[in-house]
Amino acid sequence: MDTRLCFSRCRLLLLLCTVAARSWSPVAAAGRSCSETRQVYAEKGYSTGTAPLTQISGEHLRLCPQDYTCCSSQMEETLALQSERDFLKATEENSQFLLTTFTHRHRKFDEFFRELIDLSEKSMNQMFTKTYGRLFTQNSHVFQELFVELRRYYSGGSVSLAEVLSDFWSRLVERVFSLVNPQYQFSEDYLECVSKHAEQLQPFGDVPRKLRVQVSRAFIAARALSKGLATGRDIVNKATKLTADSECVRGLMRQWYCPLCRGIPSLRPCHSLCLNVMKGCLANQADLDTEWNHFIDALYQVSEKLEGPFNIELAADSISVKVSEAIMHMQENSVGISSKVFQGCGNPRPTPARSKRSPKESGGNWRPFRTYTTEEKPTTAAGTNLDRLVTELKERLRPMRGFWVSLPHTICNDEKMAADVTNEDRCWNGQTRGRYLPDVTGDGLVSQINNPEVEVDIARPDVRIRQLIMELRVATNKLRHAQSGQDMDFVDSEEGSGSGGGDQGERYNDDGPGYGPYSPPYSKPPRNTASNPAKPPRSRDKNGSKWNRNNGQGRVRSAASLLSFSLVPLLSLPFMLAVASMWR
Repeated sequence: MDTRLCFSRCRLLLLLCTVAARSWSPVAAAGRSCSETRQVYAEKGYSTGTAPLTQISGEHLRLCPQDYTCCSSQMEETLALQSERDFLKATEENSQFLLTTFTHRHRKFDEFFRELIDLSEKSMNQMFTKTYGRLFTQNSHVFQELFVELRRYYSGGSVSLAEVLSDFWSRLVERVFSLVNPQYQFSEDYLECVSKHAEQLQPFGDVPRKLRVQVSRAFIAARALSKGLATGRDIVNKATKLTADSECVRGLMRQWYCPLCRGIPSLRPCHSLCLNVMKGCLANQADLDTEWNHFIDALYQVSEKLEGPFNIELAADSISVKVSEAIMHMQENSVGISSKVFQGCGNPRPTPARSKRSPKESGGNWRPFRTYTTEEKPTTAAGTNLDRLVTELKERLRPMRGFWVSLPHTICNDEKMAADVTNEDRCWNGQTRGRYLPDVTGDGLVSQINNPEVEVDIARPDVRIRQLIMELRVATNKLRHAQSGQDMDFVDSEEGSGSGGGDQGERYNDDGPGYGPYSPPYSKPPRNTASNPAKPPRSRDKNGSKWNRNNGQGRVRSAASLLSFSLVPLLSLPFMLAVASMWR
């Protein structure tokens, strides 16, 4: 009985094994339906004319495993191109946040800064016209030129803010000196002598230095931020204009569409498989990350400066107020200033009695300038304010750090692109359904030397990406200089230049002069006249130099008188000849 029972069980087991073997035979696999594959393929807009109805031998496949398949050669080629399009689309979509932020923020800041300059000029015109009437309007070109140059600087022109402000104060001191001394008439040479004595006399007090510090660092930071946002936009645009090489396409096809060819289109690639493919395809972009993070940090820090000590709203607002303070200071000290000028430049020629100008002829009563309340000054532009713009920008900059290294993770975290990280045993591992065993490779080009999914030539970096890395370094350097109130284009040339007692060599602190708690005690370093030679005087048609003439009257002053004045010449004034006649 035992022998018969054992024999019967053996026959049953053999029968079951035979049935199982037949059910998994190549013939059985070849007969499996490809209806799901055909349906998905058609939904993507492709003709199913070349799609098999049932699985066929996969010996013709070049990218997918050569098992029985639902894909013809033409389908495999079509799906490989589709995988590349899917990859480029995923990269573009996930970087859209960057592109939108930089584009929109640049536009908003640019509109705001430009309108702020317009409002500052408009405010000055309204205030000074109300106070001086024709006296200001007849000479408004002096102030207009200042704002023309400020706009040109902000727009990227090769303009030195120190020279712009120096020229402005030089032209202004000549006009104001003539107006506070209407009993004299002054030649062009004499007025130039006045302007060249200004640095020693400081007729406007400390106002020119304060305004230069406040306006310069605010405009430098504003221009650097605006340019930086435009650079960020351009970098993202260029870095995401990808072309996938053949090895990348092979990896993309194997992870996304080989399951479709196997007849299991719903099976997603394992998360680690997806990461290795993405890291291989985005190896060069990952190398942007270090410089990118430095760039984002620099943008963030400059925006904080604009929000605090480099506030361009306050700087633009302060122009008219500080100019009025400067003129009022010169009015109040006009007797002492005029006396010193007469000692240094000689006694001017009195105005003939019949041609003396009355206050009415000069354009109205000469009234002292006054400061203005907050309600009289513009505080916003472009429908917003600086605090709001900076806050919004900083909120958007924070998540941008590490973008290029995290991009593979961002793409693979999409449930349409890869299986969830917790679903390690029920995902496509590149060959079949099951766990993906290889380790995930590191970030960047060099780390791809052992990438199991994408063969990357680490000895041939992408030239375009290397160029973008250099662009990021340059932009970051400019932003870092702006944080200390320095413009890289003029770091060397502005050392020691200036007028009205300006100190170009001083360090810019976090505190700004003239508002709130930011009122540091600035120390004035000694000037090195040997290393800062004076600019040559303007050319003259007359014989001789202004230093050995007394107001063009032929009297030569003694050397002792000139040396006792110990004057340092200012910047040359190219606009003097064109506008001097309008002020006399």
